[in-house]
Amino acid sequence: MIAEPAVQVEGLVKNYGDVEAVRGIGFHVEPGETFGFLGPNGAGKSTTIKILCTLANPTRGTARVAGHDVVTDRDTVRRNIGLVFQDTTLDNYLTGEQNLRFHADLYGVPRSQLGDRMNQVLEMVNLSERRASVVGTYSGGMKRRLEIARGLLHAPRVLFLDEPTVGLDPQTRSSIWSYITDLKRREDITIFLTTHYMDEAENCDRIAIIDHGQIVAIDTPENLKASVGKDRVQISTDDDESAIAEIKQRFGIDAAVHERQVTFSVEAGEQFVPRLFAELDRPIRSVNVARPSLDDVFMSYTGRTIRDTEATANDKNRARMMAMRGGRG
Repeated sequence: MIAEPAVQVEGLVKNYGDVEAVRGIGFHVEPGETFGFLGPNGAGKSTTIKILCTLANPTRGTARVAGHDVVTDRDTVRRNIGLVFQDTTLDNYLTGEQNLRFHADLYGVPRSQLGDRMNQVLEMVNLSERRASVVGTYSGGMKRRLEIARGLLHAPRVLFLDEPTVGLDPQTRSSIWSYITDLKRREDITIFLTTHYMDEAENCDRIAIIDHGQIVAIDTPENLKASVGKDRVQISTDDDESAIAEIKQRFGIDAAVHERQVTFSVEAGEQFVPRLFAELDRPIRSVNVARPSLDDVFMSYTGRTIRDTEATANDKNRARMMAMRGGRG
């Protein structure tokens, strides 16, 4: 007997007025899989999670989680999922243990099972010794770990993590992922996460790259990178526009400025660099060659990097704020 997908989405659309946040996406997640939604802020990741977690209704299309429709059977869906929000929702005035007990009451965890289950999840995230401490004294990483423990307390079949390490320093991010990896080893659970961090997406079994509300690619990280095939070369010069024109003229290669450097893709990048120095008239101040990454995959499908996309979005947000303030700095 073939197991039913842990998550099944078909033709999902979500509109907010004239804005189409999710534009007809479809995918499935297998039981026990770690599945990632990779894309820049505003791509539709969080909107999709809200629909899958019954926090928003789709405009069109269907979605099923743990075998249940997210619109017509939302109470059953909620009993079968755990959710760690992007922004913390802990009560800072309660202890870690009190936060967990409050969650257990909401989800109807039997009192006969609560003690053992609470000990288990606190040990899993290495917070047993701080269970009696007020959450307001926790570090950002500790709060995130407690939220993961809370999301696991009622033994969900699917755990949703919306940008689980956003705002954390690299060391803490790495630590959180160690706990997530250990969680997969201990618990029979499916994990669905959103992220805009390339290194985090590498931890997923499969990735869906989403941009402007549409899935542009979906596969394993290895297969996605293999589909690009070429190395990424980035150079800095004193006149990037002239360098781009000369690279096109001399080598027939399309280049563009990404992350403030002239960027293009070629086969065997390290072998191409000596030709570049020898034949390019414009002086090269620095050069970097990288094997295909998930950012290269994103760029091959969208024409830009995630950092470029988010920088543009930030510029638009700043301009919008300036306009709201009447142009005052």
